[in-house]
Amino acid sequence: MLAITPPRIPLLARRPGTALVVICLLFMITLWTVLCAISHTAPDLDGMEELVWAASLELGYTKHPPLPSWFMHFATELLGRPAWLPFLMGQLFSALGLWFIWKLGCEITTRHRALIAVLLVSVTAYFSLRGTIYNHNTAQLWSITASIWLFYRALRDDRTRDWILLGAVCGLAMLTKYSALIQFTAFFLYLLRTGKLRERRCWRGIAWATATFCLVLVPHVAWLSHHHFEPLFYADESLQAGGRLAALGDLLSFALDQAGRLSPMLIALAAWTFWYRRSGNRAPGYAANDEHFQASALGARYFQDFSAADRQFLLWVGLAPFLGTVLVSVILGTRLEASWASTFFVLAGFYGLWWLRGQDAVQLRRMLIITLCLQTAMAAGYAIARGPLADLTGHASRSNYPAQALAAKAQAHWSAYQPGRPLRVVVANTWLGGNIAIHAGPATQVYIDASDAESPWFAPGTALRCGALIAFSDVGRGPATPAVHALYDAASWKGVDFVRWGPKGPMIDLHWAVIPAGPDCLQPSRR
Repeated sequence: MLAITPPRIPLLARRPGTALVVICLLFMITLWTVLCAISHTAPDLDGMEELVWAASLELGYTKHPPLPSWFMHFATELLGRPAWLPFLMGQLFSALGLWFIWKLGCEITTRHRALIAVLLVSVTAYFSLRGTIYNHNTAQLWSITASIWLFYRALRDDRTRDWILLGAVCGLAMLTKYSALIQFTAFFLYLLRTGKLRERRCWRGIAWATATFCLVLVPHVAWLSHHHFEPLFYADESLQAGGRLAALGDLLSFALDQAGRLSPMLIALAAWTFWYRRSGNRAPGYAANDEHFQASALGARYFQDFSAADRQFLLWVGLAPFLGTVLVSVILGTRLEASWASTFFVLAGFYGLWWLRGQDAVQLRRMLIITLCLQTAMAAGYAIARGPLADLTGHASRSNYPAQALAAKAQAHWSAYQPGRPLRVVVANTWLGGNIAIHAGPATQVYIDASDAESPWFAPGTALRCGALIAFSDVGRGPATPAVHALYDAASWKGVDFVRWGPKGPMIDLHWAVIPAGPDCLQPSRR
């Protein structure tokens, strides 16, 4: 008898597993990191700030809570301080955020549709282009998406473990950026809307989560008290708009920016619509009348398969952060910055599912192709614009900043006046000092604006013990502080060099000075 060969089932007709999701995320990480590493000569400002702050593990910093800087510290211990490290870190946390969106999707819909939601949201600017910027907004993506997933599970299953994990992750979100309170407010509004707060078991779970949350935050709260709540004052200053009219202008700009940053997902949906209208559910290797591929009713849109409770969850938990922030800004007249909405649209991929229909496997195949092309086009376009195109047009941006040339000049002057002594301290602002430090050596740290408060990796009064290089420029980010100018004026060895910013860019005036090592240099100057 002839053996009957069973029909071949295409890979995507099977339920997507962890391996496929991990491959997609690794592709995204590799694509953006490699292209940014090739095209950029320096990281963005926020990425450089994290590289500088990673000098030590503190319970807080003058501007922000500490968790992103801790992660960067461990990364630098492992990989050093290459200029591309912030790009890698940003994409790692973007991918981790997408992973928890996948976990949530698997709870509320099929695995095919969960992966489609992940692919859709992955092309929004916050997970792709802005995902290359390692700052507190990007670093918070994972903890916000993880907290949403755990909140869903805790309410559904009422397991103590999920409530405890929810409290711990929410605590980590607060240790990343205080704006996590916006998402927690969305949780509260959802509980209020659904009447969950009338249930005794819900309050028991909230008590477990709150206890864990407070336990995670206790060390940082103690640090805040000891340091006069400096990050909270910084946050308050950031919200000042300078008047009601200015606040309304910021709000309009904020809304338009969000539309632009979500537009790649809309492009993906438009491409899918065109494809679906042309081909329906036909795809190579997928037989529309084969039982293996009857994953959904042909005419039903995916949102119709969500339960009413899940639709309500996605709407309240997903939209309340953006709508609530806009409402508060209108009422109080506070300033809004586009990047503050980094975590406001993490559930946007599920809203895209409300437009899609057809066989799951066929639509997943199409969305994989569409998002792969979009990710590649955006990454390549960003790399070209920030690298070769910026050089060609003479545009001076942080991406083509002559960091190595400036560091070489600074190192040469230091070696000329302090021969045989390694450069350990650069007195400068975060941007210029960081660009010199990461090229000067792994032990070189920045004494930010000659301020002990902003440079806690030095014991107070010891930063200059073994000498330092002072650097500032009138071209770039902000003038030097009076403290830096005072050190520069008092130095015996100083001068000015000029380095061109890109092949056709402006000249950077590098003011440098050398402070010699003191007599007690043999004593350790770092904490």
